[in-house]
Amino acid sequence: MQGDFLPNLPAAWRLPFSENAIARGQQYAAENRIRIVREDLRYVEATCRGSAGSVYRQSLELSRDGRLSCICSCPVGLNCKHCVALIASLEAQAERLPAKQSEQSGERFPDRLEQWLSQLPQALGDNLQTGQGWCLHYLLCPDFSVEVYKVRQHKDGTWGERQPYYGLREASFRKPTFMQPLDLRIAALVTLGRTSGNGFKPNGENGGEILRLILESGRAFLSWDQPALQPGRPRQARFNWNELTDGGFQPGLDMAEPRGELLTAVDPLYYIDRARNEMGMVDHGLPMPLARHLLDAPSVPSAQAALFSLTLHEIAPQLPAPAKPEEHQVDDLLPLPHLSLGSHQSVNYQLSSGRMVSEHQHRAGLTFLYGHTQVHGKAKPGQRVRQTEGARVLSIARRPDAEQALRQQLQQLGFRPALRQSQALPKDSAEMFELPSEAAWLNFTQTQLAPLREQGWQIVMQPGFAYDLTAIDAWYVDVEEPPEHSWFDLELGIIVEGERISLLPVLLSLIKRNPALLSAQALAQRSDDETLRVQLDRRRDDDEQPLQVLLPFGRLKPILATLSELYLLEQPNGEHLRLERTDAARLAGLDSLPLQWHGGEHLRDFAHRLRDYRKQDISPPRDLNATLRPYQLDGLRWMQTLRALEVGGILGDDMGLGKTLQTLAHLLLEKQAGKLDRPSLVVMPTTLIPNWQDEAARFAPSLKVATLHGTTRRQLYQHLTDYDLLLTTYALLPRDIDLLADVPLHVLLLDEAQNIKNASSKAAQAAGRLDARQRLCLTGTPLENHLGELWSLFHFLMPGWLGDTKQFTRDYRTPIEKHGDADRLEHLTKRIKPFLLRRRKEQVAQELPPKNEILHWVELSPAQRDLYETVRLAMDSKVREEIDRKGLARSQIVILDALLKLRQVCCDLRLVKGDVTRPVRGGTSGKLDSLMEMLTELLAEGRRILLFSQFTSMLSLIEEELQSRTIDYVQITGETKDRRTPVKRFQNGEVPLFLISLKAGGTGLNLTAADTVIHYDPWWNPAAENQATDRAHRIGQSKPVFVYKLIARATVEEKIQQLQQRKAELAAGVLDAGDQGGWQLEPSDIEALFAPLP
Repeated sequence: MQGDFLPNLPAAWRLPFSENAIARGQQYAAENRIRIVREDLRYVEATCRGSAGSVYRQSLELSRDGRLSCICSCPVGLNCKHCVALIASLEAQAERLPAKQSEQSGERFPDRLEQWLSQLPQALGDNLQTGQGWCLHYLLCPDFSVEVYKVRQHKDGTWGERQPYYGLREASFRKPTFMQPLDLRIAALVTLGRTSGNGFKPNGENGGEILRLILESGRAFLSWDQPALQPGRPRQARFNWNELTDGGFQPGLDMAEPRGELLTAVDPLYYIDRARNEMGMVDHGLPMPLARHLLDAPSVPSAQAALFSLTLHEIAPQLPAPAKPEEHQVDDLLPLPHLSLGSHQSVNYQLSSGRMVSEHQHRAGLTFLYGHTQVHGKAKPGQRVRQTEGARVLSIARRPDAEQALRQQLQQLGFRPALRQSQALPKDSAEMFELPSEAAWLNFTQTQLAPLREQGWQIVMQPGFAYDLTAIDAWYVDVEEPPEHSWFDLELGIIVEGERISLLPVLLSLIKRNPALLSAQALAQRSDDETLRVQLDRRRDDDEQPLQVLLPFGRLKPILATLSELYLLEQPNGEHLRLERTDAARLAGLDSLPLQWHGGEHLRDFAHRLRDYRKQDISPPRDLNATLRPYQLDGLRWMQTLRALEVGGILGDDMGLGKTLQTLAHLLLEKQAGKLDRPSLVVMPTTLIPNWQDEAARFAPSLKVATLHGTTRRQLYQHLTDYDLLLTTYALLPRDIDLLADVPLHVLLLDEAQNIKNASSKAAQAAGRLDARQRLCLTGTPLENHLGELWSLFHFLMPGWLGDTKQFTRDYRTPIEKHGDADRLEHLTKRIKPFLLRRRKEQVAQELPPKNEILHWVELSPAQRDLYETVRLAMDSKVREEIDRKGLARSQIVILDALLKLRQVCCDLRLVKGDVTRPVRGGTSGKLDSLMEMLTELLAEGRRILLFSQFTSMLSLIEEELQSRTIDYVQITGETKDRRTPVKRFQNGEVPLFLISLKAGGTGLNLTAADTVIHYDPWWNPAAENQATDRAHRIGQSKPVFVYKLIARATVEEKIQQLQQRKAELAAGVLDAGDQGGWQLEPSDIEALFAPLP
């Protein structure tokens, strides 16, 4: 019934509450925020609406001794403003209720007597009430935890079987009917802590209140065979230090007799006296936070008891100490410097780049050792350091002057105070210093650390310190060369702490992160003393940090230059690198390093002989009817070296430097040494057959030569082994391959080897089927248009060495031609260099007269301009439609056909075939008119002229003009059968002008009588034009050579001239180790080629 609790409310209920809680609680009560849920004589349960709208539950209880307690589910928990609101609401309710009358009579007892009667049931206690029903018993276990049991009281007052009760946590909300208000109060406090099954462990202030309540319930037991636990009087205790068996000291509380067990986890402290079966509070006379801190103190080792006692006395002189030591003054002890080195890596957001970046921080922490005490920071005036020495306490004076001298020594080494915080070393563990750069840290650890240690500095490198480096004991190379295989396995590594560690995975990882390490230009900028810090996949047994070493660039540069294939590896292949035997040439680059070699003697000899071929003592063959120039003798040494090593190569000298002569000398030496026991074969263009016949007869008459050409050649196949040298053509080779494939050859040579630049051509495939001890290519233009041509030559010489065409395109063509990758270009150049001997005329034949190239600009005639625009518009539209359908790369045929028509218009209108409407105004060719004016003038000056054109039909038109002007000339085209006669007539001075088609006469002719070359129309390939020019500008030429290129201004011819330069750059980059690379037809080129006339 409402109001039952009110008469019992003590007048001094406000004492436990703060003024603020009382003020706010009374305000809440006035605002009617309290709702009574349950009320009886000693217990009230209610809810209160808080300031933020939250609803909190309050439990208000009056104990038998008149003490009032209130708990709340709000964060404060005890004696909060919500409890005040509840009590104030009860007071306000009491004022509104009428006076309660005695139920036995209508008379009212005096107030004090009425209150005494109402409190009598409470005073009787739950455990003294008779009757039957369920209740809770509390068992206090030896570990001071409490277990809760539910038990039924029989009619005779005995207890039934106790059952574990697991619902205590939920009881404060479910409120089982059998539970007394005091049990609900306990349950509410238990919900604030942790429970386990039917038990919980009292802790802190709530735990102290729980012990008080269960003791008050009269249903608390130490064991079931004893009566209920009785409340005991408070017992006195004092804080003291108890000596342990090892001589140390442990803090504790000493209680006056009788002694009991201490419950130190609760507030206030409780004791249990099992002999008297009672429990009560401990009066220790200290504030509870201090008592708790003292009881939590760890034990004090006996060696530090004296020092600890002094320190404790300085902080809290009112507390007892473990010992009473003596203090001794020390004023003359110098500090010992201690330096701790650490690193930390963090990932931070970089505002300037807008991304996360990795940042490394390194710190040096300086501390000073006085005896065995470590201090840091600047000393305060008179500051002393205390430490124990046996039973004594030493008071050591800090030496600011000595400490400052040590700081200055660090600063002289480049250190400066670290202003930014870092996790490289623990905070406040030392005085922090840093160095300005990675290079400075590296220099410090490598050159300055050891002298500091020698001076007595204690230096400790923390785990993870970035510059904790391990010395390299030695470097080694292992070569495994399986017999009868064309490859070998190479391992290069270091020996660290007695263990061999391969560097291949380390170098591969470095190169993937920094490809510039394979660039000769980038490596050249690194000094030999510069180092690279790397982590190894090894750890010491007692350290989780991987070992680190320094790799000096003085050793890395030749290694990276040798193992440049690392750049091409997609994944590491163990600890070895598998290379082709021909790649052993680059092992010679490792000779400068002090390496421990294991195996590979044959490969190293291979590398040295190929590198040092010029050192071979070789004399020209006795039967050679010529004197070899120095560079030609070098070429002979090179071919002899390749033959001895059983590898092939490309003799790529410029036209006119005597490739044929060097080859004949090579064959003569083979015959002279008795090695020419098989015939050798030269495959060439048909036009070169006479030249080879003549030069073999002239320079090497002792060689027996058979020409496999013409209808009678099959008769020779029965006697091929009777000859030293066989000559055939690219056209006949596929026809005769079934006969030639069965003939073992000594040397197989391809002259003008660019004829197999298409590896899928019949000639290339037939050449690949021939069996020879040595294969050689002769060509002044190993590369004309793209790198695939170079691959085709090497695929013939050493199949598979540069991979298949797909691998070569991925590794070289695409990076170089499309992306201008200088590193890949450099790698390819280095790789092929031992097998490509290329000399330029300006390098080895300096006695040659100069060659002067002149661009002769011509204007189109009006008729040509009109037709040029007509064709351009039609072709531009056609080309763009094709590109839209197929893309630029697959539209080459249509593009070249369109450009061919525009070039024909530039040469002469009469060259243009097909259904084209021709203009009627002006002449047919402004270029032809200009040419005839040039010829008239040049011939009048006595010039002897070679005139080249790609179009034989254009040469026919020029013939007509020459004949109309009675100008004498000779001519070679693809239809010419007798090439010797026109060459002889021109060389003998019988005619001043030689008309030559670019394809038929661009190679194999020696026309040194000429001093002027005219290119009537430009061709895409600058190498083809240069070959044609070299008919005159070659060894034997004594006059300056003038080269005229007729270019129609602002037309496609001018654009071709610009594209020629880009092709020349590609060839120079690969063949001459230049720094240019990459050529491709860009969309912008299409725009330029089909641009309208101005």
